[in-house]
Amino acid sequence: MGTARAPVVVVDTNVFGADLVRRGAALATLYRPFLEGRSFVVSFQTVAELTFGAARKDWGPVRLGRLGERIARAEVVWAGPELLRTYVELRERCERAGHGLAHAIHDSDRWIAATAIRLGVPLVSHDSVFRAAPGLTLETALTP
Repeated sequence: MGTARAPVVVVDTNVFGADLVRRGAALATLYRPFLEGRSFVVSFQTVAELTFGAARKDWGPVRLGRLGERIARAEVVWAGPELLRTYVELRERCERAGHGLAHAIHDSDRWIAATAIRLGVPLVSHDSVFRAAPGLTLETALTP
């Protein structure tokens, strides 16, 4: 018998925004089965990353509209005291374990991982930095 899938997941930026960029269509298709029949949330950090990326690439009004609609339909988890505590604990655990998620360059990734850990749900991502992160359940199509 297979393992039951969690009914809710946190979706990482690369999967959540995949079909908003031309080169992301294949990634969106790859992760569709991970999300079908499930509710999902995104971290405030994903909203920040996508909004910054759109500004940096000078997206036009049509693409900005699509991004705005996508974000408006999403349930966003905002930072607060409990998430902050989880973030700090994750960073400490990653540093002690020598995990790559402890590096400064992965600050945004830590917030997203902390969101999944805080909610007690899996993270769906196509980023290998999350592999074996302390306390995180990762669902990915990446091969080991």
